[in-house]
Amino acid sequence: MEVTLLGTGDTIGTPAPGCDCETCERAKELGVERTRFSVHVRNEFTGESLLIDFSPDFRQQFLDSGVALPDAGIVTHVHFDHLDGLGNAYRLVRDLPVHAANETDPVTGKSVAETARERYDYLDTVTVHDADPLEQIETCGFEATLVPVDHPPLVCYGLRLEDPETGAALALTGDTSFGIPERSRDVLRGADLLLADAIVPASYCQYHPKGGDHHDAEGVPRTFGTKHMTRTGALSMAEALDAETVRLVHCSHNFEPDEAFEDPLAVDGERFEL
Repeated sequence: MEVTLLGTGDTIGTPAPGCDCETCERAKELGVERTRFSVHVRNEFTGESLLIDFSPDFRQQFLDSGVALPDAGIVTHVHFDHLDGLGNAYRLVRDLPVHAANETDPVTGKSVAETARERYDYLDTVTVHDADPLEQIETCGFEATLVPVDHPPLVCYGLRLEDPETGAALALTGDTSFGIPERSRDVLRGADLLLADAIVPASYCQYHPKGGDHHDAEGVPRTFGTKHMTRTGALSMAEALDAETVRLVHCSHNFEPDEAFEDPLAVDGERFEL
């Protein structure tokens, strides 16, 4: 299993357009980027490639990384920075099965699968397949399980991807607060590589209208507002999930420049052999 982090940033990315903050300037100096979130996984046994989330930066990500176009995809939720890159399938892929959860969102009245199907109904090369949360599906020779996480007000899912040939496992928390249900944690636990949502350092919660939530024993918030984990929360979650290797993703430009590009915060283009 070869994992390539195509996009490791939040909804505006780093460097952010029109921003001259020290962190964005530091990214330019280092020549690194965090584009909108997407992960490419290649199965060396079948030669197939799976794309997890369709970033609006799809075109540039594939040009920069040189990885193969996807043979299938998985969508974790309907926010534009995870779904709207699906339009790039137009004229690029002949047949693209896309898997998404079939659980009805009480806010939208539609599931992630229904939303993707309706929004991209003009793409006759794309077929959206309904997936039951917490039930295993097979795609590109991998065993995949979508797990409910906590990203209000919309439904959102993390993912466990396992190679039945080698037992290698990749886990993603998805966009989530620290409040991941225990049943979902059980599925995510023990992966070789965990990609954990960490949008800001915990100190930045002072700037959120709702502050922070899910405080640890020292009173440090593990959730920024209500939707995303802080770095403290992501590392605490990684410890609870007993991951062998941890990379923090969906990072904003609100980290201090001297820490924004240090381990374990990921940047675009990182690759892992599991």
